Amino acid sequence: MATFSERLKSLRSEKGWSQQRLADELKLSKSSVNMYERGEREPGFETMEAIADTFNVDMDYLYGRTDVKIAEPIQFNADTVPPGFRPLPEMTQVPLIGNIACGTPITAEENIKQYIGVPAAWRADFALECHGDSMAPRICDGDIVCIRKQCEVETGQIAAVRIGEEATLKHFYKSGDMVQLIAENSAVCPPMIFSGTQLADIKIEGLAVGFCRGLL
Repeated sequence: MATFSERLKSLRSEKGWSQQRLADELKLSKSSVNMYERGEREPGFETMEAIADTFNVDMDYLYGRTDVKIAEPIQFNADTVPPGFRPLPEMTQVPLIGNIACGTPITAEENIKQYIGVPAAWRADFALECHGDSMAPRICDGDIVCIRKQCEVETGQIAAVRIGEEATLKHFYKSGDMVQLIAENSAVCPPMIFSGTQLADIKIEGLAVGFCRGLL
Protein backbone atom coordinates (compact mmCIF):
# COMPACT_ATOMS: atom_id res chain seq x y z
CA MET A 1 0.00 0.00 0.00
CA ALA A 2 1.09 3.56 -0.65
CA THR A 3 1.94 5.92 2.21
CA PHE A 4 0.02 9.07 3.05
CA SER A 5 2.77 11.25 1.59
CA GLU A 6 2.66 9.33 -1.70
CA ARG A 7 -1.13 9.51 -1.85
CA LEU A 8 -1.17 13.24 -1.18
CA LYS A 9 1.43 14.00 -3.84
CA SER A 10 -0.38 11.79 -6.36
CA LEU A 11 -3.78 13.39 -5.70
CA ARG A 12 -2.32 16.87 -5.99
CA SER A 13 -0.61 15.98 -9.27
CA GLU A 14 -3.82 14.52 -10.68
CA LYS A 15 -5.50 17.90 -10.18
CA GLY A 16 -2.53 19.73 -11.65
CA TRP A 17 -2.16 21.81 -8.50
CA SER A 18 1.02 23.29 -7.13
CA GLN A 19 1.87 22.86 -3.46
CA GLN A 20 0.95 26.52 -2.97
CA ARG A 21 -2.48 25.97 -4.53
CA LEU A 22 -3.15 23.02 -2.21
CA ALA A 23 -1.92 25.04 0.77
CA ASP A 24 -4.33 27.84 -0.15
CA GLU A 25 -7.25 25.38 -0.46
CA LEU A 26 -6.51 23.92 2.98
CA LYS A 27 -5.57 27.28 4.57
CA LEU A 28 -2.13 25.92 5.42
CA SER A 29 1.40 27.08 4.74
CA LYS A 30 3.24 25.77 1.69
CA SER A 31 5.96 24.42 3.98
CA SER A 32 3.38 22.25 5.79
CA VAL A 33 2.23 20.71 2.49
CA ASN A 34 5.86 20.18 1.50
CA MET A 35 6.60 18.34 4.75
CA TYR A 36 3.48 16.19 4.33
CA GLU A 37 4.61 15.14 0.87
CA ARG A 38 8.16 14.39 2.05
CA GLY A 39 6.77 12.22 4.86
CA GLU A 40 8.32 14.42 7.55
CA ARG A 41 4.98 15.14 9.20
CA GLU A 42 1.39 13.92 9.12
CA PRO A 43 -1.58 16.28 9.59
CA GLY A 44 -4.01 16.10 12.46
CA PHE A 45 -7.39 14.44 12.08
CA GLU A 46 -9.27 17.63 11.14
CA THR A 47 -6.75 18.53 8.45
CA MET A 48 -6.85 14.95 7.17
CA GLU A 49 -10.64 15.25 6.89
CA ALA A 50 -10.23 18.51 4.97
CA ILE A 51 -7.79 16.84 2.56
CA ALA A 52 -10.19 13.93 2.03
CA ASP A 53 -13.04 16.37 1.31
CA THR A 54 -10.86 18.43 -1.04
CA PHE A 55 -9.99 15.42 -3.17
CA ASN A 56 -13.29 13.58 -2.57
CA VAL A 57 -11.58 10.41 -1.34
CA ASP A 58 -12.06 8.08 1.60
CA MET A 59 -9.94 8.63 4.72
CA ASP A 60 -8.68 5.05 4.60
CA TYR A 61 -7.39 5.71 1.08
CA LEU A 62 -5.41 8.70 2.32
CA TYR A 63 -3.92 6.68 5.18
CA GLY A 64 -2.90 3.96 2.71
CA ARG A 65 -5.17 1.34 4.24
CA THR A 66 -7.04 0.67 0.99
CA ASP A 67 -6.68 1.25 -2.73
CA VAL A 68 -10.36 2.17 -3.06
CA LYS A 69 -10.68 5.94 -3.32
CA ILE A 70 -14.33 6.15 -2.35
CA ALA A 71 -15.91 3.48 -0.15
CA GLU A 72 -19.26 2.10 -1.27
CA PRO A 73 -22.09 3.08 1.12
CA ILE A 74 -23.54 0.34 3.25
CA GLN A 75 -26.93 -0.75 1.91
CA PHE A 76 -29.57 -1.52 4.50
CA ASN A 77 -32.83 -3.39 4.02
CA ALA A 78 -35.58 -4.74 6.22
CA ASP A 79 -33.56 -7.90 6.91
CA THR A 80 -30.41 -6.11 8.16
CA VAL A 81 -32.01 -3.42 10.36
CA PRO A 82 -32.71 -4.67 13.92
CA PRO A 83 -36.34 -4.69 15.07
CA GLY A 84 -37.42 -1.33 16.46
CA PHE A 85 -34.89 0.63 14.41
CA ARG A 86 -35.16 2.40 11.07
CA PRO A 87 -32.41 2.87 8.46
CA LEU A 88 -30.69 6.24 8.44
CA PRO A 89 -32.24 8.66 5.94
CA GLU A 90 -30.44 9.62 2.77
CA MET A 91 -27.90 12.27 3.73
CA THR A 92 -26.31 15.20 1.95
CA GLN A 93 -23.49 17.63 2.74
CA VAL A 94 -24.14 21.33 3.39
CA PRO A 95 -21.71 24.07 4.43
CA LEU A 96 -21.71 25.21 8.05
CA ILE A 97 -21.48 28.97 7.67
CA GLY A 98 -20.36 31.09 10.60
CA ASN A 99 -22.71 31.71 13.47
CA ILE A 100 -26.19 33.13 13.98
CA ALA A 101 -27.54 34.74 17.12
CA CYS A 102 -30.52 33.46 19.09
CA GLY A 103 -30.43 36.49 21.37
CA THR A 104 -28.94 39.85 20.53
CA PRO A 105 -27.90 39.57 16.86
CA ILE A 106 -24.22 39.05 16.22
CA THR A 107 -22.23 39.78 13.08
CA ALA A 108 -23.00 37.10 10.47
CA GLU A 109 -19.72 35.62 9.23
CA GLU A 110 -19.79 34.34 5.65
CA ASN A 111 -16.86 31.95 6.10
CA ILE A 112 -17.53 28.25 5.63
CA LYS A 113 -16.32 26.49 8.76
CA GLN A 114 -16.83 22.93 7.50
CA TYR A 115 -19.31 20.65 5.71
CA ILE A 116 -21.78 18.58 7.72
CA GLY A 117 -24.16 15.74 6.88
CA VAL A 118 -27.90 16.45 7.15
CA PRO A 119 -31.02 14.60 5.88
CA ALA A 120 -31.45 15.22 2.16
CA ALA A 121 -35.23 15.48 2.64
CA TRP A 122 -34.73 18.80 4.44
CA ARG A 123 -33.52 20.35 1.15
CA ALA A 124 -31.24 22.61 3.18
CA ASP A 125 -28.71 24.86 1.47
CA PHE A 126 -26.52 25.68 4.46
CA ALA A 127 -26.35 25.41 8.24
CA LEU A 128 -25.68 27.91 11.00
CA GLU A 129 -24.47 27.43 14.58
CA CYS A 130 -26.74 29.16 17.08
CA HIS A 131 -25.66 31.10 20.13
CA GLY A 132 -27.96 32.36 22.87
CA ASP A 133 -31.13 31.16 24.59
CA SER A 134 -33.87 33.31 23.04
CA MET A 135 -35.20 30.38 20.97
CA ALA A 136 -35.01 27.86 23.84
CA PRO A 137 -36.31 25.34 24.58
CA ARG A 138 -37.07 24.64 20.90
CA ILE A 139 -33.61 25.65 19.66
CA CYS A 140 -30.83 25.80 22.22
CA ASP A 141 -27.40 27.39 22.43
CA GLY A 142 -24.97 25.37 20.31
CA ASP A 143 -27.58 23.74 18.08
CA ILE A 144 -26.88 23.55 14.35
CA VAL A 145 -29.86 24.91 12.40
CA CYS A 146 -30.29 24.01 8.73
CA ILE A 147 -31.56 26.73 6.41
CA ARG A 148 -33.23 26.52 3.00
CA LYS A 149 -32.55 29.64 0.96
CA GLN A 150 -35.70 31.59 0.20
CA CYS A 151 -36.64 35.25 0.37
CA GLU A 152 -40.13 34.73 1.87
CA VAL A 153 -41.59 32.61 4.69
CA GLU A 154 -45.06 31.99 6.07
CA THR A 155 -46.21 34.04 9.05
CA GLY A 156 -44.88 32.56 12.28
CA GLN A 157 -42.23 30.35 10.67
CA ILE A 158 -38.68 30.41 12.01
CA ALA A 159 -36.38 32.26 9.65
CA ALA A 160 -32.78 33.37 9.43
CA VAL A 161 -33.14 37.12 9.04
CA ARG A 162 -30.41 39.60 8.21
CA ILE A 163 -30.66 43.01 9.87
CA GLY A 164 -28.17 45.20 8.09
CA GLU A 165 -24.85 43.38 8.47
CA GLU A 166 -26.07 41.17 11.31
CA ALA A 167 -28.27 38.09 11.46
CA THR A 168 -30.66 36.44 13.88
CA LEU A 169 -33.00 33.45 14.08
CA LYS A 170 -36.59 34.28 15.05
CA HIS A 171 -40.27 33.69 14.27
CA PHE A 172 -41.11 36.05 11.41
CA TYR A 173 -44.35 38.05 11.34
CA LYS A 174 -45.30 40.71 8.80
CA SER A 175 -48.41 42.87 8.86
CA GLY A 176 -48.69 45.72 6.37
CA ASP A 177 -45.57 47.84 6.69
CA MET A 178 -44.50 46.32 10.01
CA VAL A 179 -42.25 43.31 10.66
CA GLN A 180 -41.90 41.59 14.03
CA LEU A 181 -39.19 39.09 14.93
CA ILE A 182 -40.41 37.07 17.91
CA ALA A 183 -38.29 34.85 20.15
CA GLU A 184 -39.50 31.62 21.79
CA ASN A 185 -38.28 32.97 25.13
CA SER A 186 -39.61 36.52 25.46
CA ALA A 187 -38.02 36.82 28.91
CA VAL A 188 -34.60 36.68 27.26
CA CYS A 189 -35.38 38.68 24.13
CA PRO A 190 -38.38 41.02 23.68
CA PRO A 191 -40.03 41.37 20.25
CA MET A 192 -37.95 43.16 17.64
CA ILE A 193 -40.21 45.52 15.68
CA PHE A 194 -39.37 47.24 12.39
CA SER A 195 -41.46 49.59 10.28
CA GLY A 196 -41.22 52.30 7.66
CA THR A 197 -37.71 52.96 6.39
CA GLN A 198 -36.31 50.34 8.80
CA LEU A 199 -37.73 47.62 6.55
CA ALA A 200 -35.03 48.38 3.98
CA ASP A 201 -32.52 46.82 6.38
CA ILE A 202 -34.50 43.56 6.77
CA LYS A 203 -33.76 40.60 4.52
CA ILE A 204 -34.91 36.99 4.92
CA GLU A 205 -31.96 34.67 4.30
CA GLY A 206 -34.00 31.48 4.46
CA LEU A 207 -36.36 29.15 6.29
CA ALA A 208 -35.25 26.96 9.20
CA VAL A 209 -36.02 23.39 8.11
CA GLY A 210 -34.35 21.31 10.79
CA PHE A 211 -31.68 21.28 13.46
CA CYS A 212 -29.03 19.00 14.91
CA ARG A 213 -28.20 18.73 18.61
CA GLY A 214 -25.37 16.91 20.31
CA LEU A 215 -25.92 14.58 23.25
CA LEU A 216 -23.31 16.29 25.43
